[in-house]
Amino acid sequence: MLNKEVEDRYQQWLTSPYFDEATKAELKAITDEKDIEDRFYCDLEFGTGGMRGMLGAGTNRMNLYLIRKLTASFARVIADHGEDAKNRGVAIAYDSRRFSEDFAMETALVLAAHGIRAYLFESLRSTPELSFTIRHKHAIAGVMITASHNPKEYNGYKVYWEDGAQLPPAQADEIMAKMDECGWDVSVLSREEALASGLLEMIGQEVDDCYMTCVQEQLLHPQLDQQKGCGLKIVYTPLHGAGRVFVERILSQNGFSQIFTVPEQAEPDSEFSTVHVPNPEDEGAWELALTYAKELQADLLLATDPDSDRLGVQCRTSKGEYQHLTGNQVGVILANYIIGSQKAEKGLPADGIMLQSIVSTALTEKLAEELAVPLKKVPVGFKFIGEQIKEMEETGKGSFLFGFEESLGYLKGTYARDKDAVLGAALVAEAALYYQEIEGKTLTDVLDGLFDTYGYFLDEQVACTLMGKDGKERIDQIMKFLAADDRCRIGGQKIISREYYDRGKQLKNGCMLDLDFPKVNIVGLTFENGGFIKARPSGTEPKIRFYFCVAGNGRRDAEETLERTKKDFFSLIEQLL
Repeated sequence: MLNKEVEDRYQQWLTSPYFDEATKAELKAITDEKDIEDRFYCDLEFGTGGMRGMLGAGTNRMNLYLIRKLTASFARVIADHGEDAKNRGVAIAYDSRRFSEDFAMETALVLAAHGIRAYLFESLRSTPELSFTIRHKHAIAGVMITASHNPKEYNGYKVYWEDGAQLPPAQADEIMAKMDECGWDVSVLSREEALASGLLEMIGQEVDDCYMTCVQEQLLHPQLDQQKGCGLKIVYTPLHGAGRVFVERILSQNGFSQIFTVPEQAEPDSEFSTVHVPNPEDEGAWELALTYAKELQADLLLATDPDSDRLGVQCRTSKGEYQHLTGNQVGVILANYIIGSQKAEKGLPADGIMLQSIVSTALTEKLAEELAVPLKKVPVGFKFIGEQIKEMEETGKGSFLFGFEESLGYLKGTYARDKDAVLGAALVAEAALYYQEIEGKTLTDVLDGLFDTYGYFLDEQVACTLMGKDGKERIDQIMKFLAADDRCRIGGQKIISREYYDRGKQLKNGCMLDLDFPKVNIVGLTFENGGFIKARPSGTEPKIRFYFCVAGNGRRDAEETLERTKKDFFSLIEQLL
């Protein structure tokens, strides 16, 4: 039986004249009370990247009514910043997902009803271009309608602030507070009214061209690209998303003329009909691309997710096989290429700094030491890299060189404040060409050289999906269990410190110390050889993620250590998974 709060919410949606008949019919068709409970036991919440959830009717689902309520709450936050903020407006973009275009237009029309200007792209665009557009238009904020790499049943609402980075925690809290005050009946202007009043402006090519100019400026060896790029064979898949036009454009204008785009995945498709999930981290997403790569004997495979902020990479090895590079491996290769090249050719700024997320590989620490560049770690979510860039600009202390996170996100330059797969594709292609032409190496040769120099580091993320209210409770139990665990070894590896990021504390050598790091919901274990385990509930999905980093004497030793560590670790919490 449904509890009273859930029942009241459910009945409100069934009886209120505000909700349309299709929504009511969807709810009436539900026969499983657990489904009703999951849809109404809570409101969908903000996480590290805004709001994301399964599509459908209910307070805990993504739908037109939630978009309206969320946008109305956001509009009130903007209005609190005065008339200038309202006039500066909000940039809005969307990807190829179900209802993305409808949600984007509804966002614009709700903003317009609140007297806030909206700059809406005329067709689908990438997340990094949205980030760029906020800065280009001097907008107060931005909204990206996307669920990134999630399955087709999901959509989401990413919110950005005036610096082009995802919304800081303070503004996110303000929106959530406004949502608690806001009812479901939200005013919406018609498209015709919004256009006539000048509160809705459609944007397109002019912004595209400015964005592409900034991406172009980040390349290190454009002359080499123009001279030799035609010799590099590239297979690319946009996985039915927003990346195709701009990835093809940046590569072709730099001389990479041998680009083969997977035809079955070239066009936008909200059903993502050729893949289980449109995620470049998923091996199944590469099947078609690999088939064509083998036929064409391609040197490089690139894949972008639906909103084109994540870039996946596979490359042909010196043995003619294809190797799938992890986000950590691509990040280290790009860091070595970008910072190493700049250091050798024109020197680095004295205050240069590299950024990475706290769950990304420990190998970067070794590389940063060799390059004599400080490495700063930030919480999970590229907005924290964006925050650091902003702080550098405001204080005049620090020059951003490169930043990455293990979940396939990379950025060079400050034109945008989110990871950019369009730039990533160009940089990976350029790095592959550079190492091939100048050093006679493949990208895997470069990676193996880094392992030979600094030690073999192997990283893996394990994500466990735990749906609904029960799943959320089990995730909480897992985090509490790990925080209380006091073992000295896992998988034979000695634990030298425990990090309780939510409390800002670190237990090391029997002493509880203050942790100089933002308070986030992560429990960490650090091993004697530099590796780690970190556990983190997702802020935008019903998942808990476990990040493993182990060091070994060569690949086989690292693989054995990783498997032993995972087995030992999961044996403790298997009853909760």
